[in-house]
Amino acid sequence: MTAAPILSVAQMRTAEQALFDAGVDPYALMVRAGEGAAEVIWRIGHRRETLVLCGPGNNGGDGFVVARALRAMGVPVRVAAMGESRTDNSKRARADWGGPVEDIMTVAPAPQVVDALFGIGLARGLDAAVADRLDALVRAAQHSIAIDVPSGIESDAATALSPVPAFTHCLALGAWKPAHLLMSARGFAAQHWLVDIGIVPPPCCAQSLAPPRFEAPGADSHKYRRGLVAVVGGAMPGAASLSAEAAARAGAGYVRLLTDDRATSLSHAIVRSDALDYTRAKAVLVGPGLGRDETARKRLAGVLTAGLPVVADADALWQLAEKGLGDLPPPALATPHEGEFAHLFCDKDGNKIDRTRSAAAASGMVVVHKGPDTVIAAPDGRCTVTAGASSWLSTAGTGDVLAGLCAARLAVTGDPFRAACEAVWLHGEAARRAGAAFVADDLLPWIPAALASAL
Repeated sequence: MTAAPILSVAQMRTAEQALFDAGVDPYALMVRAGEGAAEVIWRIGHRRETLVLCGPGNNGGDGFVVARALRAMGVPVRVAAMGESRTDNSKRARADWGGPVEDIMTVAPAPQVVDALFGIGLARGLDAAVADRLDALVRAAQHSIAIDVPSGIESDAATALSPVPAFTHCLALGAWKPAHLLMSARGFAAQHWLVDIGIVPPPCCAQSLAPPRFEAPGADSHKYRRGLVAVVGGAMPGAASLSAEAAARAGAGYVRLLTDDRATSLSHAIVRSDALDYTRAKAVLVGPGLGRDETARKRLAGVLTAGLPVVADADALWQLAEKGLGDLPPPALATPHEGEFAHLFCDKDGNKIDRTRSAAAASGMVVVHKGPDTVIAAPDGRCTVTAGASSWLSTAGTGDVLAGLCAARLAVTGDPFRAACEAVWLHGEAARRAGAAFVADDLLPWIPAALASAL
């Protein structure tokens, strides 16, 4: 998925208005968007017969431009509409199409269908008859392409307002929207493409996660200069061991696992220590396999008083939620999944991006809100979102691997937001390389290769 800004409906409208204020004609922008979408559709389907479904507003206007552009490329195109066009630009686009317009309720299916019924401004669901008709036409097509967002989706909330069929492609116009990255809306299209129309995004907007650029250790590096990671073990030693193994492969110069367990095997390079020894540590990871008993509480309390950069995960987050926030020394990084996030930060308004940003600002931590749509937010408002990682990551222990990656990158960089972004990318890339049906341990050998690919 292309790294690019993610704009809310209001932000997109403001960005479009800035172009209009600078002298760009609104209809010219519609033509730019429609022709750009048509170029992508041509790449998808070439001269496959195409049916374009146009709504009454500007999204429908985009559809008429798409149809005209495809016709100019030699594609056999038919257009169907719900009724008359209602905006000035959509009326002009319809007139420029100049071809026949059929009724969406009676039009024959086509091998390729383009949904340009409703766009990002939708505030209520489709009428049942229209939703059923759209579903039937999409099901009958080999390729189905939604313009901007599938009709029936509320763009900011990333939820369906009415039943939405499964599209093969979704073409985002000008910028990504929350619906392109956040579940459940993202799941309504198999592929997402970005069509550039010259939008200048605001500086405060969220971004899709870009591949990082890692640096090799300097010529004068040694194990301590590269960064020592201390991983605090607990009641379930396997989880902390997974984290330690991941940290050792993600660029840290030294990994020390603080545990009295001797049964779990470790790489020989990882040092096992009975004592809670944070000497020369650049980052401490606490939580994976920690437990929730009194011993675990004391171990967490020791981390909080050590004055070191902390990555908190799993049981540490549960304990922090029970105690209340405010004890993690900055720079701190938390890696909650959805349940842990709700327990830790209680109710937050808005979509996952909004809620994660609010949590980061309130807590002073960098928050990695995990899931099939992972959101990373910093207290200063920076925010990145990643989606499309391997669904095989939905298995026990992969969160422990991610926590270890976060700790290693924090020890190397000293920057919790950068560390989180690098770790989440490494996690996804290692999973891509691991293939299908892996267990968390299988990710470990792919981490160095993933890192090397972005040097």
